[in-house]
Amino acid sequence: MRKLKNLLLIINLQTFIISFLAITSTAICIHFKYEADFPLTIITMSIVFPIVFSIGGAYKRREAALREYAAIKGYLRSIYFVSRDWTSSSKKIINAKKTIYLIEDLFNNIKLMFTNSNVEINKYESKLYDNFSDLSKFINIDLKESGLSLGECSRINQYLQKLMISFESIKHIYQYRTPRTLKAFSSLFIFIIPIIYGPYFAFQAENMSYGLEYVTPILLTMILVSLKNIQEHLENPFDQVGLDDVKFNVKRFIENLKRSEEVLDTE
Repeated sequence: MRKLKNLLLIINLQTFIISFLAITSTAICIHFKYEADFPLTIITMSIVFPIVFSIGGAYKRREAALREYAAIKGYLRSIYFVSRDWTSSSKKIINAKKTIYLIEDLFNNIKLMFTNSNVEINKYESKLYDNFSDLSKFINIDLKESGLSLGECSRINQYLQKLMISFESIKHIYQYRTPRTLKAFSSLFIFIIPIIYGPYFAFQAENMSYGLEYVTPILLTMILVSLKNIQEHLENPFDQVGLDDVKFNVKRFIENLKRSEEVLDTE
């Protein structure tokens, strides 16, 4: 069942529509003996090369998003360890609990921002800046009162600064996609090439057994549309639809922090 679901991510309704149009075009050309030996380099130059270029660009964006996402988790965990281990023993538990609360709220807003529509980005962005402000106040007020020195507070503020830089990097990956004109160009030719190449498929049908003359247009359509669908799923690595999306597992991250807090409670 899962394999079928994964297959449907790259083979969709558009695949069947274009395949039907390509088969119809081929059948008409065979019937009227309308044949031509078109060069296949047109398909390579107009479709395959732009799509492969877009897939490569989208993959690099996803890898960059993963690096920044890992950095965000690392900085948040570092801030938590500071609040738990660098302060006076009487306030360790209180600071650890408050840090977890601030981190969970921030992490949830990050998840909501990047997994929802671009239209709602301003709403979640303002909430996130409030979260950053709360963390800053926590570092410079609560941790200072708990015995953290000015030098140590300055170092933790650097973690917060790097955390915000990583967030801004992911936000730009989320907002700016691979060239839209290139995507529109390849989408246009994916739709028309299998239809226009009807005379070529009719020409090749002379060397095929009966019934196999429609295999080529179907295969060509499936390959081109599948490549396009792969590119679209990689285009937005945060929409939680494709198999290669960035997963925001807030619950597991917070549970790991709470387990270390439980160890502190037993000391």
